[in-house]
Amino acid sequence: MTTILAVRHKGKVAVGGDGQITFGATAVKHNANKIRRLHDSKVIVGFAGATADAMALVERFDGMLKKYQGAVPRAAVELAKEWRTDRILRRLESLLLAADREHLLLISGTGDVIEPDEPVAGIGSGGPFASAAARALVKHSPLDARAIVEESLRIAATLCIYSNDRLVIEEL
Repeated sequence: MTTILAVRHKGKVAVGGDGQITFGATAVKHNANKIRRLHDSKVIVGFAGATADAMALVERFDGMLKKYQGAVPRAAVELAKEWRTDRILRRLESLLLAADREHLLLISGTGDVIEPDEPVAGIGSGGPFASAAARALVKHSPLDARAIVEESLRIAATLCIYSNDRLVIEEL
């Protein structure tokens, strides 16, 4: 499992993730990068779940971004539709967070494309911990989006046994 967090705050968006990959109850990698820049670095995607599944979905999402000229909501809806209806894709076990300057979306294989009410979204086993910390920091601190993501992921790493504090953070 993992922790991926996206925060939109003060005109910026930051997406970050921890580096831990587990196999059952064993940490097998500590410096994984689960964050990718797509569409000429105008979109950032983070993924949680089975790594190979997530990578396949990130590639498909990138293709949808190209097809729909960078329209993140349209690309997300089309990916979710394909993911849900394709016999092979529907077996993929992963979640994606996608963000550009205007949108922050959670995309799932059950057909969900959710834009959260708050400018914060987290996925993976540590996602709820990181999201809670980020919501508090957005409301009660002077930190910018990147600093909020970093601090929130560090807090999640102290609580979630499937997350660590070796972070990758990208910002738009």
